Amino acid sequence: MSDTITRYDLIIVGGGPIGLACALEAKEANLNYLILEKGCLVNSLYNYPQNMTFFSSSERLEIGDIPFVTTNPKPKRREALEYYRRIQQKFALETHLFEEVLDIKKNEAEFVVTSSKTTYYTKKVIVATGFYDIAMLLNIPGEDLPKVRHYYDDPHYYSSQKVVVVGASNSSIDAALETYRKGAQVSLVIRGSEISPRVKYWVKPDIENRIAAGEIDVYYNSCLTAVTPTSAQIQTPNGIIELENDFVLALTGYRPNFDFLKKIGIDIPKEAPCIPSHNEVTMETNVAGIYLAGVVCGGLNTHLWFIENSRIHAKQIIGHIRSTLS
Repeated sequence: MSDTITRYDLIIVGGGPIGLACALEAKEANLNYLILEKGCLVNSLYNYPQNMTFFSSSERLEIGDIPFVTTNPKPKRREALEYYRRIQQKFALETHLFEEVLDIKKNEAEFVVTSSKTTYYTKKVIVATGFYDIAMLLNIPGEDLPKVRHYYDDPHYYSSQKVVVVGASNSSIDAALETYRKGAQVSLVIRGSEISPRVKYWVKPDIENRIAAGEIDVYYNSCLTAVTPTSAQIQTPNGIIELENDFVLALTGYRPNFDFLKKIGIDIPKEAPCIPSHNEVTMETNVAGIYLAGVVCGGLNTHLWFIENSRIHAKQIIGHIRSTLS
């Protein structure tokens, strides 16, 4: 690496929207900081479905008081990528991409941060790693088959295929509708008795109408029990059925990297929702000098924090860091 400075006031782990928000606040506070991101810039957003529309309006996704301008009522994925990329470039936020943080250890008055490329020394650390990296598995036979996907990208891939979609939330319903409209034969498998009330208000009537018209099959109070190369088995209230099947989209949610958080010393309760230990005012964890920011703070409760309501973490954390470094 060409960088010669390896000591920092602050290292931010994660280059998503909240990581960028923390960097903006750090820059404003004249802190010597660095973002380390294991993938591309705003990596989680990049891996969202290509046609995704955000639930929130653009102003609620803004960071650093920088306007997010769009002509759409709700911004789309590609607009969000453009917005956050322009912020990173305009403010020249110090960012190392495709550099994964492997470990963080306390060494007297500073932390030793080991990445996939080198070692850094820093006074403070912010972990803003989100929860989109690790899928919640069904733990059923055949889940490891190539036809089973826990992430969904583009509907064209599933044209003319028999697709089982597992889940009742926004990601599952979007996938069911989009693949249906590209010519897939779609079957929804839903553990509960209805479509989730959290589904976007302009999407929920659409899926309900498609189900009522018999255009998308649905199995309520049911669960996927096994997958074979040519079929999918579903436990329904009337017994097990077997569907001829080409692909399974098991969009059953994601979770933070708890193993990494535990490795760096953060306490995590064994009981759900497994919210990592942190002070809700300062966002400092049980490890003095390590802070949490963004959706990672919610543990398994992935509906607790969003970009919209966790932007404030950046000001809370940098304010506390300034008070401890002054």
